[in-house]
Amino acid sequence: MRKLSVEEQALWNRVVETVRPFRPVSMPAMEQATAPSPGPTALRPPPAKAISSPRPTGPGTTLDGSWDKRLTRGLASPDASLDLHGHNLDTAWTALDRALERAIARGDRLLLLVTGKPPSEAKGKRGAIRAAVDDWLHVSRHAGDIAAVRGAHPRHGGAGALYIILRRPKSPSPQGRG
Repeated sequence: MRKLSVEEQALWNRVVETVRPFRPVSMPAMEQATAPSPGPTALRPPPAKAISSPRPTGPGTTLDGSWDKRLTRGLASPDASLDLHGHNLDTAWTALDRALERAIARGDRLLLLVTGKPPSEAKGKRGAIRAAVDDWLHVSRHAGDIAAVRGAHPRHGGAGALYIILRRPKSPSPQGRG
């Protein structure tokens, strides 16, 4: 991990002052403990790597062979899609959280997330939203409902899109019925 430059550290300190954790977390030693500043309580994207311990209920990394085949061949049809073009980081985080909430409530299995490709002059780099999506999904309140994340087939956006595969909805237990 590289050290932050003076300008980056000053910017990071300003970001830290504006962020309120959902629940108390231990701050890394290099960050200064600061009192939360009064401000809007809107849902904000978490800073990258702000969680001190890995979340065991995060998105999975494996799917069965039939899912992988359908995705790589472009045969899977998304149940819903979300296009984040035109969003900034704050609104993209909010839109993603709400889309996941709706998809889970409907029992959807496949969500297509379109983040867009980075500008052509940024060869090999990702756009800001695409770069943040992986971290957002891992710290999301819906992380336990995500089975896997895969790159989309070219017919669904290719490098500018992701498939978010949601876990099968839990069926109500037959016990307790009378």
